[in-house]
Amino acid sequence: RDLADLASAGRLDRVHGGALMPKGARNIGYETRRGINQAAKDAIGAACAAHIPDNSSVLLNIGTTTDAVATALLDRQNLTVVTNNLNVANILSLNETCQIVVTGGRLRSQDNGLIGDLAADAIEGFKVDHAVIGTSGLDTDGDLLDFDPEEVRVSRAMIQQSRRTFVVMDASKLGRSAPIRIGSLADVDAIFTDAELPATLAENCRGWGTGIHTV
Repeated sequence: RDLADLASAGRLDRVHGGALMPKGARNIGYETRRGINQAAKDAIGAACAAHIPDNSSVLLNIGTTTDAVATALLDRQNLTVVTNNLNVANILSLNETCQIVVTGGRLRSQDNGLIGDLAADAIEGFKVDHAVIGTSGLDTDGDLLDFDPEEVRVSRAMIQQSRRTFVVMDASKLGRSAPIRIGSLADVDAIFTDAELPATLAENCRGWGTGIHTV
């Protein structure tokens, strides 16, 4: 009955034996996403944060999994963090050694994200050690997908302006459709996830030099 109610509300798609994240051209709400696979997101956040040392610079984009990375970075010292995610800024404000830079841009009130040309232009003024990118979907060919073109432009700028790029995503994003391409796993250094990637995609990642870290 719970699944039927959620399906009626458009929050998931019913399938035989269970349910899947909804397909289509719109993302589900931030508060709903926060409650999905939170334990996995926390583990992913910790695994990714382990590859970000003290005294480094980091870009973090919008997403509940990047929020988890920010939480896992609270014990780091002397980070410089540039973000278009006000949730990340609020989390890391608890670390007094962390220097936080928040981009400008249009505020998307449903998830406290800053998007659009102002945000992307701000990112293009930096060159950082690491970027941490959340995504709404991962196609089986390795393409990273999202819903909002204004958000995608910011994510692309983060990939371009970092020396190393990490993708963080939980299993619900694997094979999930979204209409706009951010880039490819071929463009990044590693993916941190709780999903087993399809064999062909995992083989492609090895060929691209993209590390796979499964929690």
